[in-house]
Amino acid sequence: MQYVSALVPPLVMAIGFGFLVRAIIRSQGGAQKGKEDAAAEALVRASQQDAAQ
Repeated sequence: MQYVSALVPPLVMAIGFGFLVRAIIRSQGGAQKGKEDAAAEALVRASQQDAAQ
């Protein structure tokens, strides 16, 4: 039975990681994608202008 107790924690972590990745992928895009992309591009532009000055 030691093999069961040795395999359970990594198995639980792997399943949890899979659900985390799935949630991250599913939250990408959608109705807010354009606003999120515009905000990210604005931040990049602002940081580039600050670096140039």
